[in-house]
This record gives sequence, C-alpha cells and structure tokens, in this order.
Amino acid sequence: MKQTEQTVAELILEQLSLFGVKRIYGVVGDGIFGLIDALAKQDTIKFIAVKHEATAAFMASAEAKLTGKLAVCAATMGPGAANLLNGLGDAYADKAPVLAITGQAPRNKIGTAFKQYVNQQELMKPFAAYSENLASQDAIIELLHKAAQTSLGQRAVSHLSIPKDLFEKIVAVQPRRLPSVIEGVSTFTKESLEQAAAIMKTAERPMILAGAGAAAAAGAIETLAASWGAGILTSLGGKGLFPDSSPHLLQGIGEGGNPYAPDLFKQADVVLLAGTTWWPEGYVPARARIIQIDKHFDKIEKGIPAELGITGETEEVLPFLIEELQGFSPSKEWAASCGDAKEKWSQKNEQEGRTSGYPFYPSHIVRAIEQTVAADAILTLDTGDVTVWMNRNFRPNEQTVLFSGYWRTMGFGLPAAMAAKLEKPEKQVVAVVGDGGLQMTLADLLTAARYELDITVVVFNNEALQMERDKLKAAGQKETGTKLTNPDFVKMAESCGWKSFRAEPDSEIEAVLAKALNTPAPALVDIPTAQAFFPGTK
Repeated sequence: MKQTEQTVAELILEQLSLFGVKRIYGVVGDGIFGLIDALAKQDTIKFIAVKHEATAAFMASAEAKLTGKLAVCAATMGPGAANLLNGLGDAYADKAPVLAITGQAPRNKIGTAFKQYVNQQELMKPFAAYSENLASQDAIIELLHKAAQTSLGQRAVSHLSIPKDLFEKIVAVQPRRLPSVIEGVSTFTKESLEQAAAIMKTAERPMILAGAGAAAAAGAIETLAASWGAGILTSLGGKGLFPDSSPHLLQGIGEGGNPYAPDLFKQADVVLLAGTTWWPEGYVPARARIIQIDKHFDKIEKGIPAELGITGETEEVLPFLIEELQGFSPSKEWAASCGDAKEKWSQKNEQEGRTSGYPFYPSHIVRAIEQTVAADAILTLDTGDVTVWMNRNFRPNEQTVLFSGYWRTMGFGLPAAMAAKLEKPEKQVVAVVGDGGLQMTLADLLTAARYELDITVVVFNNEALQMERDKLKAAGQKETGTKLTNPDFVKMAESCGWKSFRAEPDSEIEAVLAKALNTPAPALVDIPTAQAFFPGTK
C-alpha cells in the first residue's frame, strides 16, 4: 500500500486527532507558521487563539483536569515558549496531562545567537516529564507517541520543540493510535489489606481525608465512615464529593476550611487519606497512624508521613476495608465530637452567609452564588482571597470545581472557564474571580466574546490583593503594592462584547446573579466586596 505524503504539520494534526485532541490553544507566531497553515486547511482540530500564551497553557491545564485526557497548547519560540511556563507549572503541579508544542529556530541556527533562540529543553526542564527537540521529520510520530504516553501515563506535562523549517517538510510515515489499555481491577484481596485493616481497628479517633482522586468512591467513603465512626474532611479538590447533609462530613481542612476541624483533626489517632496528597501543616495530627490510598502513590512527592501506602483506586480498596471492619465498635464519644464540630460549623456558616452591609461581605456573596448556580454547574476558581472564602462558605451540591491546586497561580479562573465551556458546552460555567486575578488575564475577555462562550464571571471587587494584605497584617509587617487600580469592570466587559451587571447597594445579589446566569452570552457581574480580614489568617 502506497503511503500518503504529508507535511510534518499535517501529520502532527492527524496524529493528535487520533489521540482524541479536539483543539489547540495558542498564540500565532512565526515559529509555528507551518502548524498554523495546516490548522487553517482542516476542520478536525480547532485552533483557539488567545491573547497571551499563559492563557493557552491555563486552558490546556483546565481541560486536562476536567477530562483526564490529553490537552494541547502551542506557542512560538523564545518569548512564546517562556510565556507558556506559568500554565504548564499549573499542569505540572496538579498532574494534568498536557502537551506543549513550540516552534524552534531552524536546524542550522540551533545553538547560535539566532533571534529568540533558547535551549527549550532546559527551559521546560522543571515542568516537563518529557521534552525533546525534533531533529528529523521522520521521527515525528515516535516523538508524539512518547509525549502522549508520558503525559497520559504519568499525568504529566510533555513538550516538543519543532524547528520552524521542519513543519513543511514532506514525510511518508503514518500516524497510529495509542495502544488500547485495559484498566483491570487491581489484585487486592482480603489478605493483602490485612495490615491496613489491623491499623484501622486500633482507632479510637479515626478520620478520613478525601480528595478529587476519590470521586468514584464517595458512597463507599460514607459507608466506611459510618462503620468506622470517622469524620470526613475534604481537600479543596474533594469539595462537592459529598452532600452537605452527610452526617459524617465536616467540610474542608486548611485555609478556608471548617474552623472547628483543626483542633478535632489534631486529636485523630488513625487517618485514612483517599485520593488526596493534601496535608496542610498546622492543621494535621502530629502522631496519628496514616494510611494513604492513591493510584499514583509511587509518584507522590509530597512529604506525608504515611505508615502504609496502598497503590490503587480508592473504589477498589474500600470494599475490602468495609468488610474487614464489620463488627467494629466505634467510639460514641468521638462520633459525638465529630457531630458537634459539624453542627457548630453548620450554624456559623449559615450565619456568615447572612452577613449584611455594603460593600458586600464575602460570605454573603458566596451564599448568593451557592443559591443561584445550577446543581451540575462547573465552577472555576481564581487564586487569592476568593479561593478561601469559597472554600469556607460554599456548600456544593453536585458542582464540579476547577482551581489551581498546588501551583496556586492568579489568573487561572477566566481561562479555565473558557476551556470548560468549550469542552462542556451544555453545562453552566461560572468563573469566581478576584479583581487582582482577573486583571492578569483581562485581555482574554475578548477571547470569550470571539468564540461566543456563554460563561459567567463573578468578580469579588475589593480593590486590593486582600490575601496578601491580610497576611502582611497578621505578620506585623508594613504593606505596599496591595492596593489595586481597577478599571470599571462593567464598561471594560461591555467594550469587549460582554453583557455586564453590577450589584448596587440596594441590590439582591441573587437577582443580579440570576440575570447574568440566564443571559445567553458572556456575562460579567461586578460585586463591590468588603475588605474583610479572613478569619484565622496566619
């Protein structure tokens, strides 16, 4: 059979399509003109043109977090590649499978003083589990497969730099699918988990800390909590896994978590970590026996003092542990303590959500969001004061929450919302952002308008980098640079083609939010927000 000749760029797109890639996020630059030309000549993969390469990488990271599939961003050489780094750092830190494709100097100029040249493998080294420069057009399929398999197998960032003169080279090699992988059930047996069960049976004050990796095991975790007599705490990634009505759910831990949980958690004698690597210092027990379940336990780099690690899916492990704990007699005193912490926080949370005043108190805004967003909405959070208030007061139903977990970068919220809407157009998508975070990607309001993305952006507008201000005050240090010079977000958004709303002093925030959420176009809600000192800031 005669092989069809294609350019390298055309072959890249065909191969990515076989990987399931639907879109590439990026900014046009001459280092990738060959790829842009190939994109313009087909309609299988869509190029999403953004205003800054960091936005492209944020969008790829958010898509990968949402789907678990390979997401792709692209940029030109030099400054374009460098601008990707913040978003790639987010994907690296949160283990999102992202492939970055960057242009590079022509092959005969690599290593010289050619304009914009930099050794991109060294540039990407801190974030990319795999980074390679294409040296021959005939190697493109092999390199793409290595990159995709690394990203998907390790939930990591991969990177390919491609000399600009290679994109239009003719190549006769053919694309091929990734090998099918059958995800079999791990070989757990009652006997293999006896050590874990034995540790759990010593517990008088058990606690479960659950995260996003336990999404498929939420029901089993509640069953285990009931039979073991444990409270359930969640990382921010685990927010929404359990209904607020769950009798064992104590809500979050760490900054913005249940303020009554840390003292209780520090008394725990056995802790089961399920699908999370969150272990916030200052909130955790010092001497508890810790069992950690994680599919990627062998790749975990966080310093959790676990006594026993179990590599596997939480939903595969828990049935055996539940069976082993049949007949276990949980401590009624501990269960009462957990119930008391839950009830105290429930009452305080409800009270905080009714805090009146203008500018609006952050908890009041969070409660209004909670009462107006759809039960299955996708919420994207920016990093900053808005994150901790949402963690503290938002009581999720079945919403999906996307955020910058370990990288904690400002500017994530708007790009993540755009990516979520492109991937899930049938879902309501709401970005909850601070004024500082939004300003970092403000130009990409135009991107949402360009692609007619029906998203809603809710701005906590307190005219300050409030989290930094709070922490400076708590440390007894003087502040400078925390006051923001804000534009009129309503006029700014309208000039970009958005529908805009502002909560006025006599406004019912819920009514304003409802108007925005029911607007079939990009909509922004500017909410003047009180500069409230976050409780417990350290």
